[in-house]
Amino acid sequence: MSAAAIRIVLADDERMVRTALRVILDAEPDLKVVGEASTGAEAVSVVRTERPDVVLMDVRMPEIDGIRATEQILAGLAEPPRIVVVTTFENDSYVYDALRVGAAGFLLKRAAAEELVSAVRLVARGDSLLYPAAVRGLAAEHARHRPPAAPPWASRLTEREAEVLRLIATGLTNAEIATRIGVGPATVKTHVAAVLSKLGARDRTQAVILAYESGFVRTG
Repeated sequence: MSAAAIRIVLADDERMVRTALRVILDAEPDLKVVGEASTGAEAVSVVRTERPDVVLMDVRMPEIDGIRATEQILAGLAEPPRIVVVTTFENDSYVYDALRVGAAGFLLKRAAAEELVSAVRLVARGDSLLYPAAVRGLAAEHARHRPPAAPPWASRLTEREAEVLRLIATGLTNAEIATRIGVGPATVKTHVAAVLSKLGARDRTQAVILAYESGFVRTG
């Protein structure tokens, strides 16, 4: 195991699922499972004790669900871990709610081992695990029940920042956005930081949720 191994907590009410995840993750030299939880409340407690870098959080658990556990973890720690929601169905409304409260992204339980490992490494370095098509579908469903209103932050975005937000919403990385608009990656990074600040978003995932939910980016 590397001295700088990524520390992971697994939260799932099924022991077999946790065991399978542990076997896959602990096989990697730069990853280390440091704790497990079978309920949402236990997940909050284990995270506070172990202070992991990443949490793999099932959304449907006893006591408190993964959404409330995510919310409590992010609100209760000065430097909270990155949380990835693990779900059976990508169109689960629980997933959308977890993303809205600050989860860095979601992963399907049927994901291949290499996808799991890649996802953990991705969020550990500060990126968001985003599936634009799925987020668009979830946002469209929520917007149908709650008509979008003009977001107060829209008028504060510069023309370039608005363009960057729309490109983020399509799932492009900073490097891909830089190529698309003809600027350097460092410039894009500055624009992204400004967008997140003006939206009051924790990360790219929350920014995309806000963009679609408000109607700033159209789901069609």
